[in-house]
Amino acid sequence: MAPEEGAVRVDSWIWSVRLTKTRALAAAACRAGHVKVNGDRVKPAHPLHPGDEVRLQHDGRERIVIVTRLVRKRIGAAVAAECLIDKSPPPPPREQAVVVGLRDRGAGRPTKRERRDLQQLRGR
Repeated sequence: MAPEEGAVRVDSWIWSVRLTKTRALAAAACRAGHVKVNGDRVKPAHPLHPGDEVRLQHDGRERIVIVTRLVRKRIGAAVAAECLIDKSPPPPPREQAVVVGLRDRGAGRPTKRERRDLQQLRGR
């Protein structure tokens, strides 16, 4: 199947506008189902068009962006801001971030009960 004219791969665009640090991370997020385009989970090669809504679960928060311009190569931060409209909710303040339980040095592996408590604390 030939690529559509005027379309860009979603993983390439996510990396190009600096939503992820590497293209491999963007492709992995697509394969894991963390990227939705217009409400549908997509594969890394899904074509993207201006006006599409992209939702990305990354670094513990959801990014919601509207595509305004397609780019194929990684660009500077100032130009990248012009290629999207960010509708994401603001990130939580650092004070409200969940404190991850730390284990004492030399305490050994956590028991099954301790591991479940840690996972519940982390929200997983």
